[in-house]
Amino acid sequence: METSLIQKYNVPGPRYTSYPTVPYWDESGFTNEIWIETLKKSFFESNDKEGISLYIHLPFCESLCTFCGCNKRITKNHAVENPYIEAVIKEWTLYCTILGERPKIKEIHLGGGTPTFFSIENLEDLMNGILSHADKAEGYEFSFEGHPNNTTHAHLQKLYDLGFRRVSFGVQDYSEKVQKAIHRIQPFHNVAKVTFWARQIGYTSIGHDIIFGLPFQEIENIVDTIEKTNSLQPDRLAFYSYAHVPWIKGNGQRGFRDEDIPKDETKRKLYEVGKELLFENEYHEIGMDHFALKSDSLYNSFDNKKLHRNFMGYSSSKTQLMIGLGVSSISDSWYSFAQNVKNLEDYYQILEWGKLPVYRGHHLSTEDLIIRKHILNLMCQFETSWEDSANYVPEIPEILIQLEEMEKDGLLIINENKILVTEKGKPYVRNICMAFDLRLKRKTPDTALFSMTI
Repeated sequence: METSLIQKYNVPGPRYTSYPTVPYWDESGFTNEIWIETLKKSFFESNDKEGISLYIHLPFCESLCTFCGCNKRITKNHAVENPYIEAVIKEWTLYCTILGERPKIKEIHLGGGTPTFFSIENLEDLMNGILSHADKAEGYEFSFEGHPNNTTHAHLQKLYDLGFRRVSFGVQDYSEKVQKAIHRIQPFHNVAKVTFWARQIGYTSIGHDIIFGLPFQEIENIVDTIEKTNSLQPDRLAFYSYAHVPWIKGNGQRGFRDEDIPKDETKRKLYEVGKELLFENEYHEIGMDHFALKSDSLYNSFDNKKLHRNFMGYSSSKTQLMIGLGVSSISDSWYSFAQNVKNLEDYYQILEWGKLPVYRGHHLSTEDLIIRKHILNLMCQFETSWEDSANYVPEIPEILIQLEEMEKDGLLIINENKILVTEKGKPYVRNICMAFDLRLKRKTPDTALFSMTI
């Protein structure tokens, strides 16, 4: 990758798990009544056709990983499990009462935190509580994030028995020095063991998460990590950039110095070396920073232009409605976003009052919906078009002027009514999306909001 391009385009920018991005939500134009109205609208438009998705946030971890920016509660007290499971089921019951009929669930994803912090008995209670009010949609996909250090064979077997077929394990990096810096000591043996168990039990998609740009990380660390990963042949990989955002309260990213973190072309070299090794082992690039074998459903969705992206990340199937359960979870009705309170005690209290624990959100305008489609297209298909007048906004000529420089740099091709991201341009897809981000253009942030794009 050209150093001059990295220097030119390595700027703070969103990862676009949503548009508008969370810092640009118009909370003044949002109410819980609007959320419920759009929730019902989306449900009745899509439940029979495609079903809905559920993201369930399980926030507890026994120790703090200092690379993590997620909402979590650090504790070794497992007495917290039961009250939390009961609260999540209570929240789900409220949603089912509002919807008025049984949802068909296409996707469930257990995220965190550490979902495998919870006992198999409590995870079974959670799933039974969810499915007592819902049906499984045709072709449903249940997935969870497993910590290799505490995911047991019993966890994997029980969740498989409950319908889970996809699991992702957080690897990050196998270097002891890097692991010590990020407070995530995790031997290769632990990852190999849970990967073998999952395959033996019958999971059809096993994923590993790897991060480049971690403190003290060098080329030989990436080579070693990728070679060890290739020896296990996970079906899909997230190989993504470390987001250094120490200004976010409570994210724990203070365990190392800024100068310990690889930057600019040094950081990007880590990615390029890792990517080439993945290509050599028949992994294919899917969307932004994701790779999959041809046998995996994520590759098939990308190949058939059905890949989708939301607050859960990339998904092999699209649902119009995604409900987030648990503290800090974000829901998406397509027409509105809604986020739950971030404080655990507030979450419990609001549910005791019999109310949804939503504290902020955004109702999408007509312009938002159009721009959202373009950014989703770029993120999922590396192309977008406004041949259909319904996908046109008056700012398109202005957007194209901004993209001309990127076209000169070989990052994309501009046709009459279409943009195609080139192979050279894929690492810069966040920058390309930023050209469409009208809310970002109209109000440049005056404080640090986003991680660097490269």
